[in-house]
Amino acid sequence: MTPERHDKLLTVLQKRQPDITVLLENITDPHNISAVMRTCDAIGIPEIYVLNTLADAHKRWGFRSSSSAWKWVKVHQFSDPEACVAAIRARYGRILTTHLGTDSVGLYEIDFREPLALVFGNERKGVTEKLRGLADGNFVIPQMGVIQSLNISVACAVTLYEALRQKTNAGHYDHPKLSPEAIDAQMEHWSINWPSPEV
Repeated sequence: MTPERHDKLLTVLQKRQPDITVLLENITDPHNISAVMRTCDAIGIPEIYVLNTLADAHKRWGFRSSSSAWKWVKVHQFSDPEACVAAIRARYGRILTTHLGTDSVGLYEIDFREPLALVFGNERKGVTEKLRGLADGNFVIPQMGVIQSLNISVACAVTLYEALRQKTNAGHYDHPKLSPEAIDAQMEHWSINWPSPEV
């Protein structure tokens, strides 16, 4: 690894935000998952969760749409909703799902300065009732058009950039949130598994 590559990866790790994550439920198009991964890397989210109760676990991602984000964002795959939620609760605070309901809060009412997991559901049916029942609440993205829905990767990007705005204003990117040990371990993992990453 060249000194320049080392310095760039170190800078990336010093900006990682381990207090926010994304859960994708029953997403059928792997390109949508890859696009979300790309946004998560851009925001500084180190890991995401993929829950699939309708089919087998994904074996490949949409490489073109991910732009190699699969190298930099860890993916945890689950087939059991309770196990997935338990794993998330062990590391994050609140869990909010995207769902258009009477009890839903607006995107800009969410406090992204606190630990949080955001759930985005199936392209056609949204988040399942089962998972909504396991979450702490729902939120919606304000929309003024006739079609009251966005592509999942767009919805995720809009949401995460609001998180970026709030976290930037709160100084969350001004100092490392990962421990020195975690940074060293991730640097070693990247150097071993991807000796020639495109960075």
